[in-house]
Amino acid sequence: MTPEAQARQQIDHKLEQAGWVIQDMKQLDLSVGLGVAVREYPTDTGPADYVLFVDRVACGVIEAKKDAAGENLTATERQTERYAHATLKWRQDSQPLRFLFEATGQLVRFTDGADPAPRSRELFHFFRPQQLKAWLAAPNTLRRRLAEHMPTLPTLKLRDCQVQAVTGLEQSLALNKPRALVHMATGAGKTFTAITSVYRLLKFGGAKRILFLVDTRNLGKQAHQEFMAYSPPDDGRKFTELYNVQRLASPSIDPHAQVCISTIQRMYSVLSGEPMDDAADDISLNEVQQTPSQQKWVRYNPAVPVETFDFIVIDECHRSIYNLWKQVLDYFDAYLIGLTATPDNRTYGFFNQNVVAEYGYEASVVDGVNVGYDVYEIVTVVTQKGSELKAQEWVDHRDRATRKKRWAQTEEDTRYTGKELDRSVVNPSQIRAVIRAMKQAVETQIFPTRQEVPKTLIFAKTDSHADDIIQIVRDEYGQGNAFCRKVTYSEKDADGVLTDFRNEYHPRIAVTVDMIATGTDVKPLEVLLFMRDVRSRGYYEQMKGRGVRSLDAEGLKRVSGSAEGAKTRFVLMDAVGVEKSLKTDSRPLEKKPHVALKDLLQGVAVGHRDDETLLSLGNRLVRLAKTLDEKAQARIEKLSGGVSVAVLAKGLITALDPDAIVQTALATAQAQGLARTEETLLPQELAAARALRVAAACAPLDNPALRDALENARREREQIIDHINQDEVVFAGFGEQAQAQAVTVVQTFAEYVQQHKAEIEALSFFYQQPYQRRALAFEMVEELHAHLSRPPLMLTTERLWSAYARVQASAVKGANRQRQLTDLVSLVRFALGLEAELRPFADEVDRRFQAWVFRHNAQRATAFTPEQMEWLRMMKNHIASSCSIGRDDFDYAELADKGGLQKVWQLFGKELDGLMGEMNWELVA
Repeated sequence: MTPEAQARQQIDHKLEQAGWVIQDMKQLDLSVGLGVAVREYPTDTGPADYVLFVDRVACGVIEAKKDAAGENLTATERQTERYAHATLKWRQDSQPLRFLFEATGQLVRFTDGADPAPRSRELFHFFRPQQLKAWLAAPNTLRRRLAEHMPTLPTLKLRDCQVQAVTGLEQSLALNKPRALVHMATGAGKTFTAITSVYRLLKFGGAKRILFLVDTRNLGKQAHQEFMAYSPPDDGRKFTELYNVQRLASPSIDPHAQVCISTIQRMYSVLSGEPMDDAADDISLNEVQQTPSQQKWVRYNPAVPVETFDFIVIDECHRSIYNLWKQVLDYFDAYLIGLTATPDNRTYGFFNQNVVAEYGYEASVVDGVNVGYDVYEIVTVVTQKGSELKAQEWVDHRDRATRKKRWAQTEEDTRYTGKELDRSVVNPSQIRAVIRAMKQAVETQIFPTRQEVPKTLIFAKTDSHADDIIQIVRDEYGQGNAFCRKVTYSEKDADGVLTDFRNEYHPRIAVTVDMIATGTDVKPLEVLLFMRDVRSRGYYEQMKGRGVRSLDAEGLKRVSGSAEGAKTRFVLMDAVGVEKSLKTDSRPLEKKPHVALKDLLQGVAVGHRDDETLLSLGNRLVRLAKTLDEKAQARIEKLSGGVSVAVLAKGLITALDPDAIVQTALATAQAQGLARTEETLLPQELAAARALRVAAACAPLDNPALRDALENARREREQIIDHINQDEVVFAGFGEQAQAQAVTVVQTFAEYVQQHKAEIEALSFFYQQPYQRRALAFEMVEELHAHLSRPPLMLTTERLWSAYARVQASAVKGANRQRQLTDLVSLVRFALGLEAELRPFADEVDRRFQAWVFRHNAQRATAFTPEQMEWLRMMKNHIASSCSIGRDDFDYAELADKGGLQKVWQLFGKELDGLMGEMNWELVA
């Protein structure tokens, strides 16, 4: 099947998924459904690939292109416009078709001709016919309403920063900018601002439905409460009296809801078809480290089409939107509106540097919206240096999950560091020392006049750590259960405890892991104690943000009766060095993100067997496996002895599985006649088992050819998208350097052709006898292109043609046309001096075809019939894209759809093989 036919198949499948009926022109029947896509519809400029009919009215056109490396659909837009403005046969209406699509099997781009300054955009999938019908019936498009019909914002009861955010966003939308970032400090009212914008987009912008993405279920509940409390300035009713708001807790979206509140992980579950544990909604994505096994691809869901949402508001747009979960944002044809208090370079890059409002923490403190903070450090010996347990010491051993204890002796000396505290080792004395230091500092130095403990939040490492802290806090303060409570997702009444912590006298101290680490509003907080470190800079800022909210004197006194005046500051108590520890914008999945793939491969080859190297290489190969086409996979499997890239990656990762290492060690011991159990295995036996597994996983990588193939495959298929480093234009236009580069490209190519003519099969074609020239096959051209396009040459067909167009412009034809791989044949012939002009290969095939047909008809008793000519042209087109034609090629869709080998044999009979041989010789050689 030709690439074009494969693309058409995939386009047909996508259209059918979206509810379109696919028809050939000869089977035209517009009564079969609301939406009909007619293939090869005749126009006065030639047949259009697809014309879309909705309610029997032609309204759109699809220009189909093959899937190809570097396929640029924007270059096809003029062709689509030509069909949209062409006269359709049998059509009464002369108006241009409104909806313009360009598509390959993988990509879809769309332009609405009714938009102001129509601009194409990429879609995940085609729209349903119902959507196009609704757009045709509407007096204006969404983008025209945003540009022309948004009234002035009433500023009553809005802060200046909120006015700036709403107006800045609407100005951005009026310019049809697809992404916008609102940077507002914690406590400045981001959610209120967002709801104000949502209300205006629904009422004046005519938005159908808006998705409000939150980080956790708790934050979704909080956002829902704010929607219910919101009263617009121009209507006395509440928001939820005017519009339906759904908090998504199932796989179905309420068709009557105008606002849908969801975590991004739940929406991902809906789209990917993967079942979701409800508990996943409770975990902040700041705390989730994605692994390769978690990657499931979002697929088209007819129940949730791409046009479901017009806008997506991303509350606290942290790092989760840049990895696996980004698929949710890519799926919907919607504007993206980001809200964050802690942007980083990646945030700015993702939102195209379109910051519509910027209101930082410092400005919010100056305005009295937030309060400043002081840092109070608590350092203990064990926290700083760790400690050691000697062998044969009697201590508790506690199960992490059930917390069941057993009293037993330690088997060996156990040295632990401060970082291992409360994970593999718990030291109650360390926790007690920190709590005592906090208690004394608050009572004697920080808030010496308070009669009650200020509202305090303690960040713990784990749920088990939180339980240990609670017991010691209650003990040290001599208080009951109500005084200190846990606010984590494992707590049955976590929401009730949080509400009491915010509004009631008890609890005075709350201990959490991550439930209220981001977004949750607890204004009376005056002390934050960090008993866990945080590596993510953004997450740390979010956690600090729990204490920054200002509160008036009345509000503070309601929960802390001895407080005098309004909240003016909070104190960050650092018991783990969190203020000084190295922060990163995000936590990488792999251990060596800055080490190049080739260096990881070389490291393994020379004997690096550490966990970091193997895991990093495994993760890198997992990603590479997802990008490779069948030919690249086949090349690598040939070198690896039949092992795929995915299996190589899995082998590296699973080689380090502790349970599997234990089983290998037990099997080895048994084979040696040794009686061993998991408890009696020696460290050297486990090390030997690990080495055995790792050696087997790494063995294929001893082959240097395989390592080179993996590195070349990455360079060929992988692009790095840099959202970090921002850019600006300093010069636009051609200069002397560009001309010099073109000359170098041409010279390099000519020299390569001369030097390697004996090495590469495709090149040797041009130096052999005429009879042997018939052997030119598409595989040869592909092999040559692979040689040329790899580093260090990087001589792609497109680059070569462009260089010749600059250096020898008068001899180059078709420079502005889309290049195809077979144009490389023309480039080689021109470089060798076999042709005086550089013409696209398809043009040369066309010219030779005309001459061949003319000569053949002159020699025949009867000329080719019109039906025979139609088949000959299809065969000629196949040769233009594939260099040759044979019997097997009639199985490809374009030829098979017309009847294939059986039909062409009926037309030509025994002449067929001879004609194909002539065409292969006459049109190519």
